[in-house]
Amino acid sequence: MDKYQEPFDQPVAKSGDENIKRGNWSKKLDFFLSCVGYAVGMGNIWRFPYLCYKNGGGAFLVPYLVALFTCGLPLFFMEVALGQFSSCGAVEIWKICPILKGVGYGTVIVTAVCCIYYNLLLAYILFYFFMSFTKSLPWETCNNDWNTPTCIQRELLNMTNTTETPFYTGTTATLVNSTSGAGYIATPSEEYWYHYILEISDGLHEFGGIHLKLLGFFILGYIIVFLCLSKGVKSTGKVVYFTATFPYIILTILFIRGITLPGALNGLYYYFVPEWKELLNINVWGSAFIQIFYSLGPGWGGVITMASYNRFNYDLIGVSFIVPVINSATSIFAGCVIFSVLGYMAEVANVPIKDVASNGPGLAFVVYPEALTHLPVSPLWAVLFFFMLLTICLDSQFVMIETVITAVWDTFASKLQSGKIWVTLGVCVCMFIIGLPFTSRAGSYLFTIVDWYSAIFSAMVIALAEVIVVGWVYGAERFLDDIEFMIKRPIAGRILFIALWKFVVPAIISSILVLTAISHMPVSYLNYDFPTWAIVFGWVLAMMSIIPIPAYAFYYLVFEESGDFITRVKHSLQPSADWAPAVERNRADYRNWRTNNGHNLPHVIPHEMHMMIKTENNSKNDSVQAADHYDPYIER
Repeated sequence: MDKYQEPFDQPVAKSGDENIKRGNWSKKLDFFLSCVGYAVGMGNIWRFPYLCYKNGGGAFLVPYLVALFTCGLPLFFMEVALGQFSSCGAVEIWKICPILKGVGYGTVIVTAVCCIYYNLLLAYILFYFFMSFTKSLPWETCNNDWNTPTCIQRELLNMTNTTETPFYTGTTATLVNSTSGAGYIATPSEEYWYHYILEISDGLHEFGGIHLKLLGFFILGYIIVFLCLSKGVKSTGKVVYFTATFPYIILTILFIRGITLPGALNGLYYYFVPEWKELLNINVWGSAFIQIFYSLGPGWGGVITMASYNRFNYDLIGVSFIVPVINSATSIFAGCVIFSVLGYMAEVANVPIKDVASNGPGLAFVVYPEALTHLPVSPLWAVLFFFMLLTICLDSQFVMIETVITAVWDTFASKLQSGKIWVTLGVCVCMFIIGLPFTSRAGSYLFTIVDWYSAIFSAMVIALAEVIVVGWVYGAERFLDDIEFMIKRPIAGRILFIALWKFVVPAIISSILVLTAISHMPVSYLNYDFPTWAIVFGWVLAMMSIIPIPAYAFYYLVFEESGDFITRVKHSLQPSADWAPAVERNRADYRNWRTNNGHNLPHVIPHEMHMMIKTENNSKNDSVQAADHYDPYIER
């Protein structure tokens, strides 16, 4: 038999799906655009530009590109291959190493938590978007009900006065010099954000009740997400044709407008001017690698989930290389868009750029909206900007919620008699209920706690577990063989990927984890001192996605394996009996191929025999179902 055996013929359903049970992407481009939409998220817009500016300007691109090619790209390629080979989501993928199935549960937990507070961002964006349909933007002046006597427009800060007073910028929590003599003051966009959008309370001790307007947009966000996910990847695959491409149109329009403004070149200079000495700062390198995890998304389960809906023989090499590059190029381009306008804003206000630069929500909801007020026909630019953020946010949210839905469906499909649409509805309703506290007037404090503790550390631990299993436990060489069997052609640079998966990536992630632990700072927000219980709550959230790993390993060794301790450990590290392609024809070809090439099939222990027989029977039923729906015109 040939090394890359062609699969035998098997009828397909009218939908053209190869995997009848789970479904597939309708077109190859659906998967590609979904990956682009998932990778290009809010972090590209509000985090990367500020990181680049604060960590050496153009010099930051050196560690960032090193991080992309030594860590981000190998992990992305690995996760795409894992998902496509097994047709499994973030939990069932751990058939490759059953003892670590707890990593899959941890992935779903951290993704679910992020989904909940990410929908809050979606609510903020919807709030701003609909409030932009006015003749003049509501955050343009201080003549509104929510403004206070401390409000002053930034261009008025250039008053000539011998008395210098500190100007407090709530977005950056820094003091800058003002000459107004008015004490602590705030801009209209700051007061609009804190007093109207958030109606912020004094802290977590003051819950303040539910902010009804924000609640309405929170509900609207979930309705949009549910409608777009209601038919699974079939509906998502259609939506991403717009949501993944439209942001680039708006970014281009904003960039063209931005570079024509006075002061734009100064903004770009501050963004790109290299400070080479920063390359000697280990924290700069750490920031670059952490940004890869924020933007490209390894360790979150989303890449695996999207790839699990590919056809088995889809050639994944191109996408695995192109998407990470597009993601990084988008980050750099978004920085040009942001800093060209910030340069203009600094020119108008006659202040240094460092006084208007910010990151996170402060950039998206305070600084950039304020910059928009200085543009002619500012409501038009505001509508375009927030609609761009809306599409970016939706793309990421689609994939994250689909990761949770797929994990639930894969795990309980045999017990769920209703259609997948009800699983989607159930997940959205549960996340909405859990997320209700975020819509309170203390919600922004809660958002800060969850965002600070729940995300990046867990994602890196999960990614480290994945790459160790692939590189050492399952074997990088064997995994590359599986990929070559799957795509029916050899992979160039096998030795490079073996070295990356076995040595380089594990070493990098381990180093970044240590650096993160050493340099960890207490949570901060608006100079507010978070109570001890809130800090404890944050660490509990962080551990919620880590604890399942040892807990499930203990359970598996005790209850799922037999024999002495060494035998149990050895068996638990080997792929389970049903680690193979999901579709019967591909599974049969794969097992024949491994046997004919002198490889052993996955071991079968007693408790798995029943599962394997059941899986085979289900696959046969799928084939019968496919034959029942066979359309001879598809073959033509």
